[in-house]
Amino acid sequence: MIREMTKADFEIFWPTFRDIVVAQESYAFDPQINIETAYQLWCKQTRASFVFTQNDQILGSYYIKSNGMGPSDHICNCGYMVSELARGKGIASKLCEHSQATAKALGYSAMQFNSVVSTNQIAIKLWQKLGFTIIGTIPEAYRHAQLGLVDSYIMHKALIR
Repeated sequence: MIREMTKADFEIFWPTFRDIVVAQESYAFDPQINIETAYQLWCKQTRASFVFTQNDQILGSYYIKSNGMGPSDHICNCGYMVSELARGKGIASKLCEHSQATAKALGYSAMQFNSVVSTNQIAIKLWQKLGFTIIGTIPEAYRHAQLGLVDSYIMHKALIR
């Protein structure tokens, strides 16, 4: 089940959020981020945030927000996180499909991912399977904890044609 995230949900989800950020493999968030700053970033500075629950456990989450302002506010941006224990079970795919439907309902005509780390091949293949294309490469844009400087991709999908 996917539903809007509450502050209590975020507190439960915090260990997953923290672990993903501390790993420094996919998100360009400060690894020293605290729970309140993370909550503001994920839930308050966004248009909405959602959780994927199963058997009363929060296994994943996403946020949706405008990618730009004014004349560029018709394109949205999303971020997704899935608990390590739940990876490989189709949750990211369900979250992305839900986010696209949400984006359309909110009036967005396209979705753009601003920085998909090039070494995150599982995510890249999933996003491509769901219709996203790589429209640009940012050289050495990400300091990967294990691999050093790696490229990031900008990915895009039109939602309304």
